[in-house]
Amino acid sequence: SRSSVIQCKPGGNCPSRHRGMTRQLSPLSVAEDSAAPILELQNRSPSGTCRHSRAGRQSRSGEEGTQTHTEGSSQEAEGQTRCQSCTSTFLKLIWRFLIILSVSSSWVGTTQFVKITYETFDCPFFMTWFSTNWNIMVFPIYYSGHLATAQEKQSPIKKFRECSRIFGEDGLTLKLFLKRTAPFSILWTLTNYLYLLALKKLTATDVSALFCCNKAFVFLLSWIVLKDRFMGARIVAAIMAITGIVMMAYADGFQGDSIIGVAYAVGSASTSALYKVLFKMFLGSANFGEAAHFVSTLGFFNFIFISVTPIILYFTKVEYWSPFSAVPWGYLCGVAGLWLAFNILVNVGVVLTYPILISVGTVLSVPGNAAVDLLKHKMIFSVVRLGATIIICIGFLLMLLPEEWDEITLRFINSLKDKKSEDHTDDITDSSVHTRSRSRANGTVSIPLA
Repeated sequence: SRSSVIQCKPGGNCPSRHRGMTRQLSPLSVAEDSAAPILELQNRSPSGTCRHSRAGRQSRSGEEGTQTHTEGSSQEAEGQTRCQSCTSTFLKLIWRFLIILSVSSSWVGTTQFVKITYETFDCPFFMTWFSTNWNIMVFPIYYSGHLATAQEKQSPIKKFRECSRIFGEDGLTLKLFLKRTAPFSILWTLTNYLYLLALKKLTATDVSALFCCNKAFVFLLSWIVLKDRFMGARIVAAIMAITGIVMMAYADGFQGDSIIGVAYAVGSASTSALYKVLFKMFLGSANFGEAAHFVSTLGFFNFIFISVTPIILYFTKVEYWSPFSAVPWGYLCGVAGLWLAFNILVNVGVVLTYPILISVGTVLSVPGNAAVDLLKHKMIFSVVRLGATIIICIGFLLMLLPEEWDEITLRFINSLKDKKSEDHTDDITDSSVHTRSRSRANGTVSIPLA
C-alpha cells in the first residue's frame, strides 16, 4: 500500500485493484494536493533566497573589497608619509652633524696651521692682517650663493644696498663706516692677534680650551650691560670657567711662558665677548646677508686703515723677515682660507640651523686639538691641565642651556609622573577586569577595593 501511495500522483488515475485502498487513503492524497503548491513554493523560495543572498554577498564582498582597498591605500599613504618624514629627519641629522664637524675641523685646522707656520715664520700680526683681508670675499661668496639658489635674482648693487640696512635706514655712509666699523675692526684684530700670541706660549689644546671661556664672559657682560636675565646655572658655568683659567695658570706655578700665554688667551676671549655684546647692543640681530656684508666691510676697513701697522712693525724689525721669498705663502694662505671657512660656517650655520650646534662645534675643537697634539706632537698632558680643560668645557656646555631650562625640566618631570600614574591606573584596570572575568567563570563576582 505504501508503494501504491508513493507511486500515485496527485490528480492521476490509480489501478482498480487499489481503489479501495485509495479511497481509504483519500485524505492523504488531498493533503498531498494541498501540500504541492507549498512544496513548489518552498522549492522556489530557496532558489530565490539563494539568488538574493548571493547578490547580497557579492555586494558585501564588493563593499568589503572597496573598504579593504581604501584602507590599503591609506596605509600605503601613511607608510610613504612616514618614510618621507624619517628620510627628512635623517637628512637633517646628517646636515647638522656635517655642520658641527665642519666648524670643529676648520677651527682645529686653523690652530694647527698657525703652529706649523710659527716654525718658519714668527710674525703673528702680519698673519692676523693677512687673514683678515680675506674677509672681503665673504659678501661675494654670499651673493654667488644668492644667484645660485634664489628664484628672483637681484643685481649686486641692489643686494648690497639691501644688506647695508644693518648700519641704519640710510645704508652705509662714510660717517657710519668709520663710526661703526672702526671699533669692531679693532676688536676683531685684537681677538685674533692675542689668540696667535697665545699659541706661541701654549699648546693648541690649552689655547682652544681657554678661548671657550668667551661664552662665560659674554654672559657676564650681557648681564651687566644689557640687563639680561639672571641664571644660576650660567653663574656656575662662569665660576667653572674662572676656576679652569686659574688651574691652567697654576699648572706651571704661575711663572714662565705659561702665565703669559694664559693671559693672552683670556684676553682674546674677553675681546671676543666684548665684540659680540657690542654687536648685539648697536647692531642687533642680523640675517646671513647683513652679517656677510658686515664681515666684508671689516675686511675692507682692515685693508685700508690697518695696513700701515705691519709696515711699521717690519721697518722697526719687530716683525721682520728677510728675504721676502722666505715667507711661507702656502701656510699663510692655508691659515687665511681655514679662518675664512670658519667665519662663513659660523654665519651660515646660525641661519640654517640652531646656534647651539655652532657652539658645540667650537667646543669640540678642544678634543680635536688634543688628539692632534697627542698623536703628532707627542704632547703629555698634566693632570692639572687636563682637569682645567674638562672644567672649562663643562662650563661651556652649561652656558648652552636655554633660559627656560628649569621650566622645561619641571614639565618633563611632571609628564613622566603623569605617564607613570596612567600606566599604574591601566595596570589596576587590567587586573580588575581579569579578576572579574575569572570570578565570573567560577560562578562568583568579586569587587576589588581599589
